[in-house]
Amino acid sequence: MRWDAQALSPTRRPASENSSTAAPGPAPALDALVPLAGLVRSISTPEFSGVTFHEVTAKSVLNRVPSGSNMPFEWTINPYRGCSHACVYCFARKTHTYLEFDSGRDFDSQVVVKINAAEVLRKELAKPSWGHHTVALGTNTDPYQRAEGRYALMPAIIRALADSGTPFSILTKGTLLARDIPLLKHAATQVPVDLGISLAMTNEDLAEVIEPGTPSPRARLKLIARLRDAGLGCGVMAMPILPWLTDSDEALDALFTELVKAGATGVTAGALYLKPGTREWYMAWLASHHPGLVGRYRRLYGQGSYASKEYRTWLSGRINYFKAKHGFTGTYGFGHRNARATADKESAATAGRRESREATERHPGQEPLF
Repeated sequence: MRWDAQALSPTRRPASENSSTAAPGPAPALDALVPLAGLVRSISTPEFSGVTFHEVTAKSVLNRVPSGSNMPFEWTINPYRGCSHACVYCFARKTHTYLEFDSGRDFDSQVVVKINAAEVLRKELAKPSWGHHTVALGTNTDPYQRAEGRYALMPAIIRALADSGTPFSILTKGTLLARDIPLLKHAATQVPVDLGISLAMTNEDLAEVIEPGTPSPRARLKLIARLRDAGLGCGVMAMPILPWLTDSDEALDALFTELVKAGATGVTAGALYLKPGTREWYMAWLASHHPGLVGRYRRLYGQGSYASKEYRTWLSGRINYFKAKHGFTGTYGFGHRNARATADKESAATAGRRESREATERHPGQEPLF
């Protein structure tokens, strides 16, 4: 069926009162979007069963991070809002409520697409006031989620950034990134480019239920190898490590073993971060799939978003042990800090010590990095 024939009428059923806390499962496509500035059309297609895409024209694409934020970047681009990766633990779920969607199934199934992203970006980058700051992609939702195969927004975004002399970083779980390897290689000759893959487990069965829309861990490991074979650096964001699910010595050793084989240039790892919106959805999933762990999680996280300090300290020690065992000590992982930009300021060993310290002190838990 033709994609263009699937436009929906601009009416939408209200979300169920319990939709943000019910156990995750297949999401029905809603009829359309509540009124949204710049809405062009809403589309549902059998190719993406259960997902509705809301195409909008954006007035601005560059987003400035609020002053005072702990984030290691000042500017971001998010060509999509919502994410069909449907990661149960995704920190960004709460942001969907700003669009009057819920943070549960709507986040997974109602995807907003900024169809004019590259055009607007070029205009913004051409302004005399633009300071050519490093721009981070993949900070809120994944720019290489499945819809990118249809909309192909990233190639023009990459060209716009590189042509303007703007350094950038990309964090993704999406193997669609491989399509743009030649473009990224060329961009890296123009500006500093920092690439990261999000991968925190090698258990294929667990990944299938907790990251149901993502490429498998095996596929992401192959992507890391392809990036390295192409001469591109590739750090890994091994977040979130899930208490009692992926934090055992066996699980961590398996993860670091595979990352070494794939050629990862470094690893950043940390514990699950349960901010409001994510907490309710994750705990509902946990009650459905691992009910025996619910009480443990409640005691570990209390009323907050972070695991206890004792747990974070313990996990940091295990992570550092396996980093040392597999040769990652002194290497830089990934945190949307451009590797070239920091290389002339500090040695790799200093960067590794700083990264470990920040993971347990300044950013205890999984901060909003993707």
